[in-house]
Order: sequence, then structure tokens, then C-alpha cells
Amino acid sequence: MTSEPVVVAEGLSKRFGSLRAVDDLSFRLDAGTITAFLGPNGAGKTTTLRMLLGLARPTSGRALVLGRRYAELAEPALRVGAVLEATDFHPGRKGRDHLRGLAYAVGLPARRADEVLELVDLSRAAGRRVKTYSLGMRQRLGLAAALLGDPELLILDEPANGLDPEGVRWLLDFLRGFAARGNTVFVSSHVLAEVAQTVDRVLIIDRGRMVVESSLAELTARISGGVRVRSPQAEQLAARLAAPGVEVDRDGATLIVRGAPAERIGETAAAAGVVLHELSPAAGSLEDVFLELTGGSGPR
Repeated sequence: MTSEPVVVAEGLSKRFGSLRAVDDLSFRLDAGTITAFLGPNGAGKTTTLRMLLGLARPTSGRALVLGRRYAELAEPALRVGAVLEATDFHPGRKGRDHLRGLAYAVGLPARRADEVLELVDLSRAAGRRVKTYSLGMRQRLGLAAALLGDPELLILDEPANGLDPEGVRWLLDFLRGFAARGNTVFVSSHVLAEVAQTVDRVLIIDRGRMVVESSLAELTARISGGVRVRSPQAEQLAARLAAPGVEVDRDGATLIVRGAPAERIGETAAAAGVVLHELSPAAGSLEDVFLELTGGSGPR
């Protein structure tokens, strides 16, 4: 794994007339990591991604990918894969033919189309026209296109949009495996829960400005969501957890515990012989995160 950052943004800003869509963003992404780029719709996420990919010119600051501006990379399509929309397909073209056309354009053999279709579990639909694809299938086809060149970096804008829960789980497992091979993922989302179990670092922006940049563990520690516990003996466990500084809210078999770490809750349950069906961070919505981190300035 290289010690050089894969992506560098320094004072990155973009104005559209009087609107400052991105305001002085600076961050770095390391090889072998997955970074979530979070923010409400309209926060400036897509504009930032477009500047990284050379599709929009910064008003000020700079964006480097693999040590260079994107436009200066040799064979960028073979080193960087990106999905900014899941609609950039000819509706009458078959999925396999769409990918073969892209492969030919960047000098790759036609067989690469079938290889990436298998990677994204879309082989059975390869001969169908794209207009018959669901939104989730189009997301997979877009990801297949991004993977054609076996890239070092994946930049994905809302890739879980349109996926069912099984599809989201598949996507996150795939991205984790991709990063485990030393590659890098930068994935935008407006839903923290979609990526919370997979990412290493989190960048949150609001109205174009950085709200927080931290590891997922650090962010979780800062959010007062507490710990979610499900147990058929929830009432018994709630009584055992009662202590100064510990707040327990119960709704049937579910407890939300604040003021006690998950480790302590698990140990208490074990000592009392209480069966647990779930013990996980009670992550709030992205709006809850903003309320916590910005003192009430939630998404607009």
C-alpha cells in the first residue's frame, strides 16, 4: 500500500454565480480505505465529485487524483472508475453490448464485459435491453462499467439508490473486498445507515462546508444515539442496567441505552443470563447527526 494519498482536495471551492456550492473543502483519502461522503441532498457532494473527475472546474483550490489532476492522468479510465448517475444508458441497448462498447473505447477486450457482469451478479440479465432493467439493476450496470479497467479508485455517487436491502448488503460486501485488495473507495450518500457498517472514514458536509471529518468509530462516539438492544428479556435487562448516568428507553423487546458502552451491556446481559437478539449502535438518521454536530443546523 502506497504512503501517498490517493485523493487530495486542498481548499476546494465552486461557485455558480452567487451560490457557493462547495466552500473551501480539504481532505485526503488513503489507499485501501472506504470513505463515506455524507450530506443532505444539495450539500455539494456531487459537485465535489465532479471536480475530482475533471467534469467541473474549481473556482479555487485544487483536486488531485493519484497524484495528478484527473485530466493529466495517463489512461484515466483504466485507473479510476466512477458512477455519478445510473441513467447514462441507451435504453434500447443490451447490457452486455453497452459494456462492450465502453471496453472497446478504452482499448479493452470484449470479454472484459462478461467478467465485470459476473462481478456485479448481472450475467443473467446481460442479454436484456437496459430499458427493462430496474433502478437497482442499472446501478449494478453502472458499477460494472466503472470496473472495466480494474481501477485503483472507485468514486460512487449514491450507489445504493434503488437497491433492496439484499442489494445494499451485496454492494457493501463488494466494496469491502475491493478495498481489502489495496484499492480505494469514495462513496457519497445522504443516508448514514447505508454505509455505516462498511466505511473506515466519514466526511460530512452541509451547504458546501465540512462539518466533520473523522473515523467511523470517532463519529459514532460523538453521536448520542446510544446502543440498540433487542431481547425477549428486555425488562429484566433494563432493571440490571439501571445506574447513575445510564438512561434506558424501552419499547417492547427493544431498549435504547445511553451512557453505557456496548461491551458493558453485553457483559451485564451475560452475567444475568439474558438472551440478546441484537446489540448494535443506535445510529440516528443523518438529520440526527447534523443536529448533534452542528448544534441544530439540520439538513435543508
